[in-house]
Amino acid sequence: MSRSTKKGPWVDKKLLKKISGLKAADTAPIKTWSRDSEIAPEMVGFAFAVHNGKDFIEVRVSEDMIGHRLGEFSPTRKFIKHGGKMQREIEKGVAPAASAPQKK
Repeated sequence: MSRSTKKGPWVDKKLLKKISGLKAADTAPIKTWSRDSEIAPEMVGFAFAVHNGKDFIEVRVSEDMIGHRLGEFSPTRKFIKHGGKMQREIEKGVAPAASAPQKK
């Protein structure tokens, strides 16, 4: 469920305070644990180091990101490919044994 439009977007006060003291040209990322903060127009052009539970992932804010949350751009799970033996054979370029044409 989304936040009420009457209340407006939620942005961490500490995060807004950090942004107000910097210029958009600063290249150092702003470290934050506030994944649930919504991206406001004032944040465009800044780089954030968003914590994903283990590491800080750098996120550069653009105009397309306004209205989204910071946590959406910092995945918490690492994808490890699907498949096992068949997938390895496909990646090597060898046709899997099950789908090889049979001779009569």
